[in-house]
Amino acid sequence: QLQLVESGGGLVQPGGSLRLSCAASGVPFNYYSIGWFRQVPGKEREGVACVSTRDGTTYYADSVKGRFTTSRDNARNMVYLQMNNLKDEDTAVYYCALNSGSWWPPLSKSQYRYWGQGTQVTVSS
Repeated sequence: QLQLVESGGGLVQPGGSLRLSCAASGVPFNYYSIGWFRQVPGKEREGVACVSTRDGTTYYADSVKGRFTTSRDNARNMVYLQMNNLKDEDTAVYYCALNSGSWWPPLSKSQYRYWGQGTQVTVSS
């Protein structure tokens, strides 16, 4: 059974850093992409970054470009989201999700069939 588990969330001050991890298990696909999404109450879930496990291709939303970096470790079935220079507006529940189909569009929620349970990131002084 495919399962995604996020970890690494927490409370951090503005300007600080956090690294989220996404552990994938039971994946029946040779190649797939992992997307990172976030959601705050009352707002749509938005995509922030994704990475292809095939070749490491990445894609970022404009709001996080230059601050967030996603990477994968295929040997460990792990994907990471390094978040630097965090801002108050980055506060959200962060989810990782798996897309086994077409890469494009990379941050469209409808492309992702499997989701983790989410981890809270709070940026506050």
